[in-house]
Amino acid sequence: MPHLPVALVAHPIGGIDPVIVRGRAEAVVDEVLVGLTRDPAPPSRPPAAVGAAVTEAPEDLDAFQAWAMERRWSDGLAVLPPTASRVDRMLGARAARRHEIVATLAPLDGAATLEAVAINAALAGADPEHLPVIVAAVRAIADPTFNLNAIQTTTHPCTPLVVVNGPIAGRLGISGGPNALGNGHRANGVIGRAVRLVMQNVGGARPGLEDRATLGHPGKFSYCLAENEAASPWAPLHVERGFAAGTSTVTACGSEAPHNVNDHGSTTPEGILLALAGTAATTGSNNVYLAGEPLVILGPEHAQTLALTGWSKAEVKRRLWELVRIRLDRFSAENLARFATIDPARFADRPPGAEVRWCLTPEDLMIVVAGGPGKHSCLVPTFGATRSVTVPIEA
Repeated sequence: MPHLPVALVAHPIGGIDPVIVRGRAEAVVDEVLVGLTRDPAPPSRPPAAVGAAVTEAPEDLDAFQAWAMERRWSDGLAVLPPTASRVDRMLGARAARRHEIVATLAPLDGAATLEAVAINAALAGADPEHLPVIVAAVRAIADPTFNLNAIQTTTHPCTPLVVVNGPIAGRLGISGGPNALGNGHRANGVIGRAVRLVMQNVGGARPGLEDRATLGHPGKFSYCLAENEAASPWAPLHVERGFAAGTSTVTACGSEAPHNVNDHGSTTPEGILLALAGTAATTGSNNVYLAGEPLVILGPEHAQTLALTGWSKAEVKRRLWELVRIRLDRFSAENLARFATIDPARFADRPPGAEVRWCLTPEDLMIVVAGGPGKHSCLVPTFGATRSVTVPIEA
């Protein structure tokens, strides 16, 4: 909406003296009044382009990297030129449906057509076999409950963590074993990266412009793993969410970076839970005041210890939820005032010794099993005002 009047107020607004806020407001009053009382005619809209545009690009791969960065097509790592032949190969039998819209992506309401997704998959170095997973992830992040507009534009360091379940993970080599969130796994790398490039190039979240992350985190290059279903003592995530075990799915979770939990000493479920709860009970987590669904990724050895007494996944969630408590006197007075406005039921008019939990209910906790040998797990806090979305992967 290029004709929309906008008045800009200097950042920050939250957590500063009200006198400063009042001064900043007074500085833009005249600008606001002009914007409210003038109604310029909107500019005529250019005709919508059909399909992808063809443009000349440097043939030299080194020159292409700088060229792609200038146009903000790249994430900073090397990209491959999405030539017509490479995109056609990516689409394969879907070529006749190239203009089909998979989803509309915030913040710029970009049309993620099959062709647009394939172009970004080609940029990321993906193969055609990866495309169905990438397309499913794009569908998941576009679901309104995921709250993509906020995920794309917040100052919080969040990005979709793509969790793959079902037979396709093994077929494509999507790792859920050792170093699953790290390097060395092509399928994990290119799938997660392609999703991020679609978010940037189609959704329009360019770092420092629409994407306002203060710091971000490395998962904003690529953030993808499979659940290690063979090593889990419980039903996997997609079965827990109502899908058949033989169905392949993608779950998109609006996630921070993983926070490691090191416990090499505990030999009981109660001991492992204490380590997890101690790491989770922090005042700086969005989940504490914006709720949502924090994710626990259990290493297989920790998962097996937790299952020793026959506890179900639901029982583990309940016991962990009961342990993660944060006293209100650990928060600053300014934050308590802010949180009391956002969530008065949990923060307003309560004594300093009162406690709040990590999320609203035990069912809001998500648990998956992943990783290899070693007594490590990790906690993945989320943006808070988002819900994870699971969709089937279509052949």
